[in-house]
Amino acid sequence: MSCQSNNQGNNATKPAPGIAPGGEDLDPRACAEAVARAHDGLGVDPRIPGAIAGFDAPFYQAGLAGYSDAAMRIIARRHGCPACVTEALLDRTLLAGGRGFAKADLGEIHNNVPGGEEDSPLVGQIMGSEPAEMAAGALKMIEQGKRKAHEYRDLAYVDVTHHVVREKIDLADDDQQETTAFGAIDVNLACPVKKIAKKARGGHWLAEPAGAIRILEAVREALPASIPVTVKMRRSFDDTPEMIENFWKIFDAAYDMGCSWVTVHGRTVEQKYIGPSRWDLLKEIRDARPERVIFGSGDIWEAGDIFRMIAYTGLSGVSVARGCIGNPWIFRQARQLMAGEAPREPTIAEQRNVLEDHFRLAMSVNSTLVRNPEQHTGKTMRKFGIRFAQHHPKSEDVRLRMIAVSSLDDWHAVLDEFYREG
Repeated sequence: MSCQSNNQGNNATKPAPGIAPGGEDLDPRACAEAVARAHDGLGVDPRIPGAIAGFDAPFYQAGLAGYSDAAMRIIARRHGCPACVTEALLDRTLLAGGRGFAKADLGEIHNNVPGGEEDSPLVGQIMGSEPAEMAAGALKMIEQGKRKAHEYRDLAYVDVTHHVVREKIDLADDDQQETTAFGAIDVNLACPVKKIAKKARGGHWLAEPAGAIRILEAVREALPASIPVTVKMRRSFDDTPEMIENFWKIFDAAYDMGCSWVTVHGRTVEQKYIGPSRWDLLKEIRDARPERVIFGSGDIWEAGDIFRMIAYTGLSGVSVARGCIGNPWIFRQARQLMAGEAPREPTIAEQRNVLEDHFRLAMSVNSTLVRNPEQHTGKTMRKFGIRFAQHHPKSEDVRLRMIAVSSLDDWHAVLDEFYREG
């Protein structure tokens, strides 16, 4: 289960700039070059790669519902994305898996199985209601199910405090922990879906700070110190003074207990994905806590927006969400901007290569998960093809053809018709 909205319908605003009074005329190229010069030319706060090795740029790919499987993540990495996040995996779904996370039998979350050496660094995002379940789910993810399934469930469902849960966990030694497929665990306190069975999840915890803090404490205490814990939040549950105060209680507690950073989405939980993101309020958060590593999120539609947000808000980095669906080139363009180069649009040949590679990778991922991987991949790749089409000169024609794709032959037929140069 994940919470990043992926459509442009009634529950998501169409691409538009975030609210940034006074920042409308910021030059993306100048902003990017300034970012590249920062931190003695490193271009990223050294605490970021210090926490997650290989995280060498001030941006990353967010978890996206129904999209960010290993295939999408690997394509993004091949185009310059330094780190990726899985979808928000529900702790109970994770704990209900049979043979373990590494064997891809976790039901609806199988698409988030790590994609091998090329799929690194990878951050596993979790969401849930109970501290002990969240702690056990996070541990299972990091250990990739090295224990028996019932052992994780026993950790989650004992009637004790989360401190006792921590005492019951026999952590693996450092050498074993270095082999984990996940570089960090991210706790989702941002998802705006409604409460389920009267239990708070995701962003609804922003209305209940004591419960949110207990979850963060449980996850942080359950994991080895070598595994960073990060947090995804929204700027508040709503804009009332009480909820703004709740935000600060959770935000400050996260850092006090040792979380590496918080990513703050510039909309409230009540907004869901309607209306513009408030970059001005992200700036206020940064100004109030200038010593913290903080990432921002919301209305990042092109590479220049990454650096406009950093320049305007002063944040440490940016999470790229809907803006990277069907657009892995946003990461290449971001690195080009940091290098002082003009961002280059993908050629027809480059688009074709990515479309072929993406389908092939998706087939590989699905081959161990479903009975008819080609048919399944053909159907699931439609949504990518529709978004990739926006880069083609005949975007509407391509989009309509992609809607009808149901097999590898269909996919190649679209490529042969529209993605030939010359």
